[in-house]
Amino acid sequence: MSDDTFERFRDVFVDIMDLDDPTLTAATSAHDYEEWDSLSHVRLLVALEREFAIKFTNAEIESFDNVGDLVDAINRKAE
Repeated sequence: MSDDTFERFRDVFVDIMDLDDPTLTAATSAHDYEEWDSLSHVRLLVALEREFAIKFTNAEIESFDNVGDLVDAINRKAE
């Protein structure tokens, strides 16, 4: 997992979830944050697509279980 990608992910996450200093790891999932509901998940994905100039497929979106999955997908698409 790229440190730069993770930091950019974190910045987007903080903005979308409106959190000051969340503890994020590769294993962090929506179950860890009350703010990470279905609507904020969609907003997060759209914001990440804009930030990294990428598009996620429906199959990719369905496969994401945690932050690590999202960051890994971003890294693959950004190559």
